[in-house]
Amino acid sequence: MTPWLDQCHFGDCREVMKSWPSAAADACVTDPPYGDTSLKWDKQCKGWMAEVSRVLKPAASVWVFGSMRYLSTIFSEMEAAGFKYAQDIVWEKQNGSGFHNDRFRRVHEHAIQFYRGAWADVFKAPQFTHDALAKTVRRKTKPLHMRGIGCADANVYESVDGGPRLQRSVIHVANEHGKAVHPTQKPLGIIAPLLAYSVPQGGIAIDPFAGSNTMGIAAAQLGIRWASCESDPASMQMQGERLRQRSLCLEAA
Repeated sequence: MTPWLDQCHFGDCREVMKSWPSAAADACVTDPPYGDTSLKWDKQCKGWMAEVSRVLKPAASVWVFGSMRYLSTIFSEMEAAGFKYAQDIVWEKQNGSGFHNDRFRRVHEHAIQFYRGAWADVFKAPQFTHDALAKTVRRKTKPLHMRGIGCADANVYESVDGGPRLQRSVIHVANEHGKAVHPTQKPLGIIAPLLAYSVPQGGIAIDPFAGSNTMGIAAAQLGIRWASCESDPASMQMQGERLRQRSLCLEAA
């Protein structure tokens, strides 16, 4: 077994990752501390992208979860490390975290993907869902003088219920309220699609802010090698507790 892989390393990620090989990982999927709460560990970590950038391959991607306030500050750090914006997804939860009666109820969180290298060289495996609704698309016959100029004659396309469709950028997954062992624990169901999209089978994913290690658990179930870091001793203890949870599988997430 490669010594640094398939385990969570305790310590400051900026120091721990210095021992990890360069240009080894395909992607980083992480949920950094945003600095938005009064929790003791919730302090923004400056400079974490420097070591992540070194460990990633020349053509690689990074998914970063965060509040809008946090994500608005991360763009300059990503650009300094040579990364460009690719896309973003919205995690829609079944209940929210904000309950002020003078605001909209907040039931979502963003994750932004950045990439470096040529986009064509960055690994991408588009994800599909099986929740399509049947529909019929009809195209009208063209006038005679237009036939043969770039569009088809009359035809009908029919789809069926449940047929595959490209996964949408708004992903509804129940959060972990009531069973979470970590205050900001992400469900497997929101991490797994990002890993499957960004890392090939047998590839490597990294996470410098492991928390309860959702990324590592999801990666192992998807056949992806992984490595993560965590500096909070309490979170390291939570990882063992989470692995003992029943029905810890992607289908149940």
